Amino acid sequence: MHEMALTESIVEIAVETAEREGASRVRKVFVDVGALSHVEPEALLFCFSAVSAGTIAEGARLEIARTPGAGWCMDCGKTVPLGERFGPCPECGRFHVQMTAGDEMRVREIEVD
Repeated sequence: MHEMALTESIVEIAVETAEREGASRVRKVFVDVGALSHVEPEALLFCFSAVSAGTIAEGARLEIARTPGAGWCMDCGKTVPLGERFGPCPECGRFHVQMTAGDEMRVREIEVD
């Protein structure tokens, strides 16, 4: 389960950032997860309390926002929504679509005390 390692990185980023800014506690961590990133948000949520135990992020809430997939179709020249990696363009049906969004994962914001 690679979500455990990803959650460890999320907690590490939150804790290091909070400590660098002089905070004593992390309240919330806001994460954006792309719909095409192969990351299961439920697994991140499941791992978060275990990984944050014993840190200043213990008891914090993990808020996850899903970002939709999008791509640029090189044949019809349009930005189009993507529901799957390497899928066809929903406009023209061809497969010359370069993904532009939806495969990212990032810590967007941290709420601290």
